[in-house]
Amino acid sequence: MAVASAGAVGVVNTVIGMALTVATYGAINLALSRYAARTGLTVSLFSRTLFGLVGSALASLIFAATAIYYAVFEGSIIAVAFHEFFGGTMVLWYAVVVLYAIPLAMGSVQNWLDKLNGFLLPFYVAGLIAVIIAATLIRGVPTDWLGHAAAASTLPGWLTSYLIYMGVYIMMMYTFDYARLGQQKDKKFLGTVTFGWVFYAFTFGLNGLIGIYIMSAWKLAASETGVVQAFISSLGLGGVLVILVSQTRINSANYFLASENLSAFASRVFRLNLPRFVWVIVCGVLAFLLMLTDVLSYLLKALAWQGVFVTAWVAIALVYIALNWKKTHLVPDIRPARLKAISPGAIAWVLASGIGIALTEQTALPVISQLTPVITMVLAAALYYGAYKLSPPQFIDSSQSPDAIEEGLDPAITG
Repeated sequence: MAVASAGAVGVVNTVIGMALTVATYGAINLALSRYAARTGLTVSLFSRTLFGLVGSALASLIFAATAIYYAVFEGSIIAVAFHEFFGGTMVLWYAVVVLYAIPLAMGSVQNWLDKLNGFLLPFYVAGLIAVIIAATLIRGVPTDWLGHAAAASTLPGWLTSYLIYMGVYIMMMYTFDYARLGQQKDKKFLGTVTFGWVFYAFTFGLNGLIGIYIMSAWKLAASETGVVQAFISSLGLGGVLVILVSQTRINSANYFLASENLSAFASRVFRLNLPRFVWVIVCGVLAFLLMLTDVLSYLLKALAWQGVFVTAWVAIALVYIALNWKKTHLVPDIRPARLKAISPGAIAWVLASGIGIALTEQTALPVISQLTPVITMVLAAALYYGAYKLSPPQFIDSSQSPDAIEEGLDPAITG
């Protein structure tokens, strides 16, 4: 993303956009992570009180589909790296990356995923340092990597960069579904480091600058496959291993959350309660089949549409949390018998998202199309505020009604 942004608006504007993005992601995830840790709700369960039973199923489906798309994309990067270095057919490498990813997302993931990521992190950091040194020794210090001129645009370059990073607000949903596993005593660390500005300073800031640097050193065009080429050209087999470590870390999250939300969707809509490992396999099969198609021809369009729904979801979640921030002893009543099939909140979400998609697709006003993420968030927040006042959600006392909370959980989610 940093490389693409730098190619569009220049490095200086990208750095400004990064800084604003880190601050924004840090603030939003601070609120989301604390609320998720306090209530223990998943995105699917939280969406029940926002949108009703049918609306929450739609949220689960969109989340699952987006996570599968990302699994396809991230897995394809590993396959490209293997193909570039070892040769062979892409179909073979697609199969390999799916087959090894599936077991990583099975089982009680919260018990060992932190250990896997903790084990891999030092190798990833060492790989980043090594690729900078190697690229510099082989190619020399790129003299113009901070001086790329910004392309002409109606919007300020830094704003364009900021809008590019809004395209992955799905990270907010990832935050919510993982932060629910946290403990209350760790809320400051979770909100600041694990899911907050510290995490994104490294994820967007440091990683982005390294990506721009090595792409400039090798004078490659902005693309994910270009980054693969830069790593392999710099480190050889070591570059392949760094890519493997990097993509494995994120794909373990992709498959876990895709399976969890696909399970929740099937449980709610089809009354199909299967063990989660079955849904992990289903996600793997879907990812493999999508890899066999010309995925890039429709992937960006699909992600753009889903991105509209996700940014609207984030705005609505923030409004809800803000309106109920002081109700620390209460949790939403998520028992199916107490909820509507479709709440006014669902209508607000779909309406804001529909307008957002229409603005994205229209070509008469390119500036409006670029500003769609911001417009969608403002519109969703305003519409949901009205829906909330029209039909306030119900709550239960978390300290006195544990059975009521348990009653609202789907077997697919608790299992």
